[in-house]
Amino acid sequence: MKTLFSLFALSVSVAFGQQITVTKAEYQNLKQSGLINPNAQYSFSDQAFPSNIKYVGSAEKNGLCDCMVPLDSTFTLAMLPNDDESSELINLPFTFDFYGNQYNALYINNNGNISFVSPYITWTSNSFPDSTYNMIAPFWGDVDTRGGMDSLGNFIGNGGGVWYKITPSALIVNWNQVGYFNMHSDLVSTFQLIISNGADSLISAGGNVSFCYQDMQWTTGDASGGFGGFGGSPSTVGVNIGNGVDFFQVGQFDQTGTNFDGPVNNNDGIDFLDGQEIYFNVAGINPSNTPPLLVSSAICDTIDVYTGDTLQKSINAVEFSIGVMTPEVDQTITMEFNSNAPENAFSFQINNLGNQFYNINASFDATGVAPGIYIVNLTARDNGTPVGITTKQFIFNVKYDASLGSNELASNDVEIYPNPTNDKVNFVLKNQNIADQIVIQDLSGKIMITQHIGNDPQIDLSELSNGIYLITFYSNNQVVAVDRVIKE
Repeated sequence: MKTLFSLFALSVSVAFGQQITVTKAEYQNLKQSGLINPNAQYSFSDQAFPSNIKYVGSAEKNGLCDCMVPLDSTFTLAMLPNDDESSELINLPFTFDFYGNQYNALYINNNGNISFVSPYITWTSNSFPDSTYNMIAPFWGDVDTRGGMDSLGNFIGNGGGVWYKITPSALIVNWNQVGYFNMHSDLVSTFQLIISNGADSLISAGGNVSFCYQDMQWTTGDASGGFGGFGGSPSTVGVNIGNGVDFFQVGQFDQTGTNFDGPVNNNDGIDFLDGQEIYFNVAGINPSNTPPLLVSSAICDTIDVYTGDTLQKSINAVEFSIGVMTPEVDQTITMEFNSNAPENAFSFQINNLGNQFYNINASFDATGVAPGIYIVNLTARDNGTPVGITTKQFIFNVKYDASLGSNELASNDVEIYPNPTNDKVNFVLKNQNIADQIVIQDLSGKIMITQHIGNDPQIDLSELSNGIYLITFYSNNQVVAVDRVIKE
């Protein structure tokens, strides 16, 4: 009781906005006792910032259409395994325009956000707008990278890490397989933030901010009312300038599933974010009206579509979806497509899934279409003042192959069975070919599975959606066989 009382007295004596220094152990006692003062800025007397710890793990393999930048030795650890800590002030070689505010330095906060005015330890997120926080938050939740503790009180790791890389025109921050409070690593999430000077090709459509997500598995830490990683106070995705007026919110997430109905309605399912990219521009625009945001599943700049098939029409078509949303309350969106493709080649359906979120299911069917390049332009307009306009271009490269059939692109050097399949396929390499790696791509070119070939000649497709996939076999980075498989 004596220790608890002294900690309580320490907490309540802090005035609004005052700085307070504690040890990490003292901070954890305060947090677990519910005694953290939300109006104070905490710092740690036993803090140690890494300055030259580089990523030394294997580079994560990403598809041509993946917005996630692979981790490699050019990334630096932002902070050691921790709970609620922040990096030191990081200087940028470029100017980032945040609604007309020019910044050349920032803090990376462990809890899924960056900030420009001060570092933040806050683990339970607020909805936006909020006059307290100046931040860009790809996923503001209670990230805990400590990963667990052994019987001697030593951290055992596996809670992930927060890495960053600076280029002349962009900052990339990767929360890689991070766990949640209190030292849980049974569920982990991977997400990325990129900010730029507005001229970096890493961000689509001329934006200066990109959110990118891989597998997102949890939403809420124990100290935010969560149980098993879910429930309690939701985690927030969005941008908040800190004046209580200028903001936008993508959504708040507190549950499993893919349900999503926009920024200000029901709380959403975390699986909606899997594989998504959200890109936008906060440079020099009127904060009173942010143009519509685009949410896409890492669509390639150029999508290859084949024609010539006579047995299975589905092989000729590529399907994709893109979300369009307005982050401002009570706004509406109008959308239009323009295309130079033949009639009926490109089709789409717009589904209104919330007051401010629209999902577009689109397809391009190359059956009977002459080979060549075809362009589809999407224009989304809101009814704000001034009107916000966002555009997106899709490029389809139609290729002809007279031999296309149920085994289109099939190689005589490989046999795959059963095909079609609903879960696993077996493969046999012929002519004494030796392969060491398998890469599975969807028809847009996105890599879905990368698998090293061991003693088991089998591929598990059970986690993939139904559709057509390319399977490429490599030996020493050289293609030795290619085939297609149908997942039903």
